[in-house]
Amino acid sequence: MRRTLRRSCDACARSKLSCDLRTPRCSRCLKRKASCVYANEPLTSSPLETTYSYNANVVQRESPTSPILWFDPGTQAFDPFDAHPMTRLPRARVQQLIIHFLSNIAFQYYPLDLKPTSNPFVVSWWPLALQDPALFHVSLQTASLDVELRAQKGFENSEVLMADSISLVRRRVNEPLLASQDETMDSVVTLAAIEFGKGNTTVGSMHIDGVKEMVRLRGGIHLLKVTNPLTARMVSWVSLILTQTPQFNVQDDVHLGDGIAPIPQWFEPQTTSRDQFPSGFLDLELDPDISDVFLRLHHLSHLSHEDKLSTTDLHDLTCYVLHKLLAWSPDKSQPGSLSLVSTSQCIRYAIALYMLAIHGPTYFSHAHLQSSLVMELKSNIGSLISISAITHGPLALWVFTVGVVASQDALTSAWFTAKAMPVARDLELHSWDDFSQCIKGVLWYKTQRGEEQFRQRWEEALSTK
Repeated sequence: MRRTLRRSCDACARSKLSCDLRTPRCSRCLKRKASCVYANEPLTSSPLETTYSYNANVVQRESPTSPILWFDPGTQAFDPFDAHPMTRLPRARVQQLIIHFLSNIAFQYYPLDLKPTSNPFVVSWWPLALQDPALFHVSLQTASLDVELRAQKGFENSEVLMADSISLVRRRVNEPLLASQDETMDSVVTLAAIEFGKGNTTVGSMHIDGVKEMVRLRGGIHLLKVTNPLTARMVSWVSLILTQTPQFNVQDDVHLGDGIAPIPQWFEPQTTSRDQFPSGFLDLELDPDISDVFLRLHHLSHLSHEDKLSTTDLHDLTCYVLHKLLAWSPDKSQPGSLSLVSTSQCIRYAIALYMLAIHGPTYFSHAHLQSSLVMELKSNIGSLISISAITHGPLALWVFTVGVVASQDALTSAWFTAKAMPVARDLELHSWDDFSQCIKGVLWYKTQRGEEQFRQRWEEALSTK
């Protein structure tokens, strides 16, 4: 066998099987009582040693301007170019796309963890992709689309990868033992996002329906998260932002059901006294389910510094809250319910938009979902009667400002600003410090992203009033 970057014995390489690189014979050859010949020296680093370094030889030979990283996620060191599945693209192009995926796409998809030693797309997703042709092609396709979109010179490589991705995924889906594996779900939900991004919503929805069936076969989204948190998080989040409606149920308050579970902190005893509630909140006609979500989030926002949520907890919390809020259906049959429904809708959409604002985009853009929620918030604010407690005071200012921050066009932003500024004047708020002190008493979870967005929009509003 000729010398290549592949670390594998000759027999495993010819059979296109993974090799555990044991010496003097790998486990497959030992079991078959066959000779074990290595074309390359097996990897000998300690299995307990975590390394993160530059593969200088490969860098110089293949891409002198882009460092190629190899990383040991904890059990066995891996080289991102080692024994990857074959593609129809030139070797140099494949290696460029691998670089782009590991150094760029992985952190675009999961900006909640910017460390190469722990980002789940580097340490969990990529090892799976190296072992599975379908997921490998889909992963390369995400990198190729990004590169070719920036270059604006067509999508030749992406089209090749797309055709092969579909073919390889179809094979997995048609094989009962492979149809509901993590690699299959990861591939299908990524293809769904790509199709939605192209405007092919019918095909994208078909992929979402397929991955939902795979989740069902695995026992539900909660059990899936127990075995593979990354796949469960990606499937639940991406299916929501693509379809703009929850595709999975949530668990109830006693952890019953196979739906999306809340974070443990959700059940912590609430110690908020009545005088700590936002001004005007107790006067609201509000559906109990919406009120419960608001008060639990209000409590979580007042956690001590030591108890602050991790970025993963924030992601899980946002996913749970969005599914719970967007699945809510008002009961319009009760007499006098019109005001309650309109007010509950306003609070519901404002909370959802606020959670998206402090969370930020993950996996794929949630811009379309955000735009739809902004329009719903605007519509329901317009239907409120003027004496409603939500149209004045700190709570009103918070709702209107969430609308300002979430608006994606100048006209809509101006509409919310026109609602917010009279309330700010009534409250005698003249600076960012005044404003932040006011809305932090309503619902405010401190994140750098949230602070920057709200401050920027508020200062813009002050400069134009």
